Amino acid sequence: MKKIQMVDLKSQYDKIATTVNASIQEVLDTNAYINGPQVHQFQKSLEDYLGVKHVIPCANGTDALQIAMMGLGLQPGDEVITADFTFAATVEVIALLQLTPVLVDVDRNNMNISLDGIRKAITPKTKAIVPVHLFGRSANMDAIMAIAKEYNLYVIEDNAQAIGADYTNKNGEKVKVGTIGHVGATSFFPSKNLGCYGDGGAIFTNDDALAHTLRGIVNHGMYERYHHDVVGVNSRLDSIQAGVLNAKLPHLDTYNKARQEAARKYSVALGIHPDIWVPTICESCDCHVFHQYVIRITNGKRDGLLAHLQSKAIPCAIYYPIPLHRQKAYADVRYQEQDFPVTNQLCEEVIALPMHTELEDEQVQFISESILEFLSK
Repeated sequence: MKKIQMVDLKSQYDKIATTVNASIQEVLDTNAYINGPQVHQFQKSLEDYLGVKHVIPCANGTDALQIAMMGLGLQPGDEVITADFTFAATVEVIALLQLTPVLVDVDRNNMNISLDGIRKAITPKTKAIVPVHLFGRSANMDAIMAIAKEYNLYVIEDNAQAIGADYTNKNGEKVKVGTIGHVGATSFFPSKNLGCYGDGGAIFTNDDALAHTLRGIVNHGMYERYHHDVVGVNSRLDSIQAGVLNAKLPHLDTYNKARQEAARKYSVALGIHPDIWVPTICESCDCHVFHQYVIRITNGKRDGLLAHLQSKAIPCAIYYPIPLHRQKAYADVRYQEQDFPVTNQLCEEVIALPMHTELEDEQVQFISESILEFLSK
């Protein structure tokens, strides 16, 4: 058995090296390093893949979220609701723009933002909801969009972990996650399901006017050189990273299927143990693309299991060990511990196992057996 890795980018690269290298060489040959043909090709290909009118590439996923909020015209003091259990980038950009972050608890069954939590958090100052499709699983977008419509709120989808996931809406139609809200944002960080070999991100929208605004913001507020019509930033996807993404995008569905199959094998093996919560595997849909495969250890032995797996050279991680409401940067007197029972519990129970496109059956079996071995002691 080869060495187990949390993410195996080298093996993935080896299979598409010829195409990747040719894309990079094309950029080197043309010297079009910024906003070159590879960027425009990727933008169009991703629009076609997602079925969305506008993709605006940018420098990274955090910028994508910030620029989305800037494009919507949110003003200092406006309240933005998001999940307490997620990576800090989601709340970071809210604070950077001097908006007011409003953290709410998550759902115990899927770890995505709580619908009840959203409703309870809405005030006259609320202007937007940022659902995070955590670990690759779609949030309940029909319900979130209904709440947003009722209260006249924007929805900004944080799709950094769920590129390629399908959401089956109330009409039975399949739509790509990230294209349902008023605007969506994603990351192409190397470990993502669609990752480049550096930093990269993109914003999605079907709103023509918003897309125009966003395109100006990412390029210093310029639509015409040296004419600055809006306050902007410098956030562009460079051509080499776009070349890598052009090589990888045709494989995204295959990559996601490989992740789903590995997750299914994990869940079959581990779901038999009463002290292990495993994510639900939907046989008839693609609403979860398993950016991470995260289980919960419900008997208080999570930290012991972490040490056990590390002793056997099995990489694993805790996403996330500290809720956002306890982080020094985002602590607020508004937050009470009793408002976050699920998040607080998850931080004590979750553990992420190796998950990537090159994961082998032998590795999944060894990891699963190692977990069951420890918990049976």
